[in-house]
Amino acid sequence: MRTEQLEYIAAVTRLGSLRRAAEELRLSQPALSETVRNLERELGVDLLERKRSGATMSAEGRELLPHIINVLDAVDRLRSAAGEQHRISRMVRVGTVNAATVPLLIPVVRDFRTAHPLTQVEVVAAQQTEIHRALSEGGFDLGLVNHLDGDDLPAGFESTELLSGRPVVCVRPDSPLAALDAVTVDDLLTQPVIAMRTGYVMHRYVHRLLRGRDAAFSYSTDGAEMGKLMVAEGLGATVLPDFSVRGDPLERQGTITYRPIVDDESTRVLLMLRRRRAESVPRAAQDLHEVFLRRARELGGALM
Repeated sequence: MRTEQLEYIAAVTRLGSLRRAAEELRLSQPALSETVRNLERELGVDLLERKRSGATMSAEGRELLPHIINVLDAVDRLRSAAGEQHRISRMVRVGTVNAATVPLLIPVVRDFRTAHPLTQVEVVAAQQTEIHRALSEGGFDLGLVNHLDGDDLPAGFESTELLSGRPVVCVRPDSPLAALDAVTVDDLLTQPVIAMRTGYVMHRYVHRLLRGRDAAFSYSTDGAEMGKLMVAEGLGATVLPDFSVRGDPLERQGTITYRPIVDDESTRVLLMLRRRRAESVPRAAQDLHEVFLRRARELGGALM
């Protein structure tokens, strides 16, 4: 067994494709595939499930993945202790639904990079179901998702509450809704609404808020960041957690603002940090997890 074989398995798991892993590793796909198969024969298990849509970790592979990552982390520590300057860097992958990306995620990545200058952080925008699947299969180390207070927590994950907020209406400062202290559903229905697409927590929340009433859903989009940009361009209003708007550069510049919702003062939206339950966690992923917790405490205190 060679360290490169473990590196290759980790790359295929992270990228979900033998082809993409071969491109990143600068290998031919047949050479990569043969190397992985040699490791599988040596271990006596099929580490990957190979499909037309890509390659994912098998059930046996998911059980072995934490041990593979631990070996790679140990090799990195050995290289670091030996003073090797050109060692292979680890990568931590974070899936996010884009809520609180600017106020929370960017400072976290900046802090983490200071302590781990050779560790790459890859941030991938995805829907919650995609994040959960990638966490289960080992494609993501951490996931940022929105969660409506009272909903059941998914099994198989360690969930940590980072931020707690209320749904608010995000508008331009020159919108008629910005002149109000708080917005009712009737007020919201007078404006074009920029909705999140099906699969997002805020999509489900808005439909529950309207209770079947018709709204001018002029647009739908993936994620809060695009929704805020569309609001800034005067295309309508959107409904987001307050922590996704407050502190955003567009809000600090006075390009967007927000108002509470009169008809719902009880709903809480939680920003959750999730990771797969495992006996061991890669050191870099554990450190990034801790940075998230520290920054969330600081941001939560600043938002109160």
